Amino acid sequence: MSGFEKAIQKAREWLKEIGEELGVEDEQKAYAALRASLQALRDRLTVDEAAQLAAQLPVLIRGIFYEGWDPSKVPVKARHREEFLDMVRAHLGQWDDLDAEKAVRATFAVLKSHVSAGEIDDVLSSMPGEVRALLAA
Repeated sequence: MSGFEKAIQKAREWLKEIGEELGVEDEQKAYAALRASLQALRDRLTVDEAAQLAAQLPVLIRGIFYEGWDPSKVPVKARHREEFLDMVRAHLGQWDDLDAEKAVRATFAVLKSHVSAGEIDDVLSSMPGEVRALLAA
């Protein structure tokens, strides 16, 4: 299996896990949840913290994370749970029928299972209380 095929397989594994967390089999919905949640999280992080998290993501997931990123506009100052969920909703696009909170919880559950505990702690410690509580639930 080539490196590219392995990268695709790894991304599909993540999408399957997110789908299981969401209770959906639709890979496109799982992708939408992952993309929206990761990009909202990325925009809430400092440039350094975003880069540290991205370094632990599989290559194709890292591409999703960085897609459309403008580091000159971060971190976004979403301090409250609903502000963060609004960021997720803005990234959901045509998949606005997905529950933003469920998407975040599913994505963060998968992140916690694949990213080092130290990096997860760093991400959580950089979040304001309401957002940290949402991610840590």
